[in-house]
Amino acid sequence: MAEPTPAIPTHEEFYTDAQRRLQAENGHGKLSHAVIKAIVRDELEDYHIEYIETRDYFFLSTVTADGEPTVSYKGGPVGFVKSLGDNRIVFPNYDGNGMWLSMGNIDAASKIGMLFMDFETPWRIRVQGNAKISKDPELMAHFPGCNMVAVVEVTRVFQNCARMIHKHKRVEPHSMYVPDAEGKQPFPAWKRIEPIQDFLHEDDQGKAAEHGGTITEEEYMGKVMDGTS
Repeated sequence: MAEPTPAIPTHEEFYTDAQRRLQAENGHGKLSHAVIKAIVRDELEDYHIEYIETRDYFFLSTVTADGEPTVSYKGGPVGFVKSLGDNRIVFPNYDGNGMWLSMGNIDAASKIGMLFMDFETPWRIRVQGNAKISKDPELMAHFPGCNMVAVVEVTRVFQNCARMIHKHKRVEPHSMYVPDAEGKQPFPAWKRIEPIQDFLHEDDQGKAAEHGGTITEEEYMGKVMDGTS
């Protein structure tokens, strides 16, 4: 049986007017067409999924309802981004600093970008899509310790040239704060900072005393610098 033809966007579908203008001005009109055919897809292919599901971190870009962008690092256990089939992927949201920037942006604007990196090989894949937040118990059950998930309808996926990635090996296999199989994780040092104790979530009130007591902002920064935070 013949392999299905990959879904490839057209030059007009993929690039904006401003991008096409700069391509023409800088002599990259033909190259920009060729790159689309070589690496850009509208749908996830098997090798995209295999790579994504072996990552334990990625960089997430989102925008507010007014179009103001931000980018954040998302980490977890290996495979914490999963394929749901039908050109969809899902990833968890874990306990954070209470700002809810990424999930709030997804709820308001949905458009996201995901950059999956491998500094050891090196390699990278970019994913663009429309996301929505969910507290579906069946989806959350895949990610112990999460407070919600984001389901992404993929609209674009493409691998990037890796020549500028700074190749290096890891010092540790993963962060000690990745939730375990029961969803438990160490109490983070920033929740011990004295001035924020009255403002912590009710679930964290009083826990600083159980984990060495409160610390000053300077002591916290010291932990950050020596890698013990």
